[in-house]
Amino acid sequence: MLIAIVALLVVWVIFSNIMTFYEKGKYPAIGQLVEVDGNNMHVYTKGNGDHTIVLLSGHGTAAPALDFEPLINEMAKNNKVVVIEPFGYGWSDITNKDRTVENIVAEIRTALKKLNIQGPYILMPHSISGIYSMYYANTYPEEVKAIIGIDPTLPKALKYFGETAPTMPQYFGYVAPTGIARLALYLTPDNFLPIAEEGTYSEENLDRTKAISAWKGNNRNVVSEANEIRSNINKTVDMKFPSNMPVLIFTTKKDRVTEEDKNLVTFYEAQLTNYPASKIVTLEGHHYLHWTRYKEMSKEISEFTESISLN
Repeated sequence: MLIAIVALLVVWVIFSNIMTFYEKGKYPAIGQLVEVDGNNMHVYTKGNGDHTIVLLSGHGTAAPALDFEPLINEMAKNNKVVVIEPFGYGWSDITNKDRTVENIVAEIRTALKKLNIQGPYILMPHSISGIYSMYYANTYPEEVKAIIGIDPTLPKALKYFGETAPTMPQYFGYVAPTGIARLALYLTPDNFLPIAEEGTYSEENLDRTKAISAWKGNNRNVVSEANEIRSNINKTVDMKFPSNMPVLIFTTKKDRVTEEDKNLVTFYEAQLTNYPASKIVTLEGHHYLHWTRYKEMSKEISEFTESISLN
């Protein structure tokens, strides 16, 4: 029985890797691959306009360029929209470099410069990328025009809510290469897809998302990024957005209420700048607000960017 089980596992690993090879040929990158530190990074761009919005994904979002698609399509009507898939995500390679905030921001800047995508940019971070945007805006303020956050994780959040940083066991890094991610995908495919109304995402988009989830699910870069969260927060916890920088934050109405009446809105209010257009917009929905609220978000973003242009 033991030999049979081991043989079955070996066959499954071989099958999964063959499928990965086949799918990578079937689903080529939808954007450009640019060399950064000896590896290929995937950057997807769409639209034109006076503002360049750089979308930065949350931790564990397997295929950011696909995940953001409905929001990209709306914003690209009036803006140049750029999605940078960090190493370990989407069509980008896996890197051996630590997932420190310094390395991640340096890689983002290198990709933008190599593709001649001119700033200053409007950084639009989702979730954990709020930390990277905070570092970027403080370290290179001349390159950042504004911040638009999608329920962003900001450095002071852990202290404010009395929480600890999450971590991931190192063995999670073997989930994709051993085929475990693919097996989980076959058993519960809906767990790997956006929670949105039918038709929001095309069948082609969903097929690509499932394939990439099998290739990249919890790879070693994703694990490393999770385990660097505490350190990255410590490096940025004393930072705040420059006072003259416009900041728009989207958050959910599902507040994390504490005994001291602290919630996401009260937290974000303390993170806003004095710029007249800076504000918080609360919406009903998932932490991934762009799955369902992309139209409302795009409308608010248009008003926000118009205000920036007028000023």
